[in-house]
Amino acid sequence: MTIKPLIILPDPLLRQVSAPIETVNAELLKLADDMLETMYDAPGIGLAAIQIGVPKQMLVIDVSREDEEKNPQVFINPQIVKSSDELSVYEEGCLSIPDYYAEVERPATIGVKYVGRDGKEHMLEADGLLATCLQHEIDHLNGVLFIDHISRLKRDMVIKRFTKLAKGKAV
Repeated sequence: MTIKPLIILPDPLLRQVSAPIETVNAELLKLADDMLETMYDAPGIGLAAIQIGVPKQMLVIDVSREDEEKNPQVFINPQIVKSSDELSVYEEGCLSIPDYYAEVERPATIGVKYVGRDGKEHMLEADGLLATCLQHEIDHLNGVLFIDHISRLKRDMVIKRFTKLAKGKAV
């Protein structure tokens, strides 16, 4: 497994819509393993393929606590097929927007249709942190960042800060 470099805001790749995956093969499963390794190393609880520069509809998640056994999950071509009217608020962060956190309101429970590592279609009902994490990562596949769910003023400040940081590194 290989730890991949993360794409960081303001990289325009983060706004790209990812393409559906046609077949589950050994190469794709290696990418999933590399993504998990990268996510654990960061450390994070979710990672979309676009965050390592691969515009494919795949994400990995592990919301297990530190004192629990790891529970890595791979979602290929995930789609939210239902969501609750009830909302929940979680403080979210993102590996592509390091050290910035904000409260985001999202549906409390969702239903997700996806293809698993086995190449078969699955359905998952999720709530709590898993529901939030899935929505966050699926947003990435559609070119949406969690800062798009906060006020325009805060979002503009975050983008300005990361643009300034990126220019400083480019010099």
